[in-house]
Amino acid sequence: MSCCTPDGRCSTGTGTATATAGTTTVYTVSGMTCGHCKATLTKEIGGLDGVLAVDVDLEAGQVAVTTTDEPDDALLAKVVDDAGYELTGRAA
Repeated sequence: MSCCTPDGRCSTGTGTATATAGTTTVYTVSGMTCGHCKATLTKEIGGLDGVLAVDVDLEAGQVAVTTTDEPDDALLAKVVDDAGYELTGRAA
């Protein structure tokens, strides 16, 4: 039996766990057209240290990245570019 609740909190009663909201930054990314693009970027960006969540909006051409600290824009641009897309900057 797990000591964790379905929402990821510890239920041992020995302490309280609080989830940190993190910092969400929205980037404009060109070249995304389909579900494969979304899955690829979610996997590649999500694999970076400190990334808590990735939300790809194909229609808007934007990717929202939630990180534990301030994001490394250069690293994110490299990962996106290496995946075959272009991070053109932070969304306005």
